[in-house]
Amino acid sequence: MFTGIITDVGTVVALEQAGDLRARIQTSYDTAGIDIGASIASDGVCLTVVAMGDDWYDVQISAETLEKTNIGAGWIEGKRVNLERALKVGDELGGHIVSGHVDGVAEVIAMTDEGDSTRVTLRAPKDLARFVAPKGSVALNGTSLTVNEVEGCDFGINFIPHTKEVTTWGDVAVGDQINLEIDTLARYVARLAEMS
Repeated sequence: MFTGIITDVGTVVALEQAGDLRARIQTSYDTAGIDIGASIASDGVCLTVVAMGDDWYDVQISAETLEKTNIGAGWIEGKRVNLERALKVGDELGGHIVSGHVDGVAEVIAMTDEGDSTRVTLRAPKDLARFVAPKGSVALNGTSLTVNEVEGCDFGINFIPHTKEVTTWGDVAVGDQINLEIDTLARYVARLAEMS
C-alpha cells in the first residue's frame, strides 16, 4: 500500500525486453535499505525490485502492466518517474490509500495557469469516469490528488508550485497519457450501488 505522496523522482536509465520488460531506475533512495522483492510505486505502478546497485534498482514489468498503464508507450531512457516506497505501519498518511494497481490511462486535454498554480483537465476512460467525483481522490502517476470538478469523462486537478517541483507534474504537457488509479472507496460505493 502507498499514500500517493511522492518521495523521490527517479530516472529510467535502461530498458530491456527479455520475456518481460526489465527497467532500471536511478534513485536517490538509500538502496541499502531496500530488499529484493520490495514494492516501489513507479509513476503509480506497484513494481517489484528484482536487482539493485548503489543508486539504482531493476523491476520486471509484465505484459498485463504494459497494457493497463502508460509504461509501454511512454517509458524511454531518460524519462523521469514519480517514486514512492511502500507504506510502513506508523507512517503518516498524508494522501489517501493507494494500492499501486493502475486502473487505466487518462489523457491530459488542457492546461491553464491560474496564478502560480496550474489547472490540468484530464479525460478518463468511459468505464472509469463514473468513479471520479468532485472533491474525491484519485492517484495520477502515483500522486494523490483531489478532483476539483467533473463533467462527463473530463475532470480537473489543480497543481500548486510545490507539487510541480517535487514530482514530474512540472514536465506534463497536453496529450500526455497519465496512469489513473481510482479511489478504493469509490470503487466499493459503486459496487454496492450496483447490487441494490
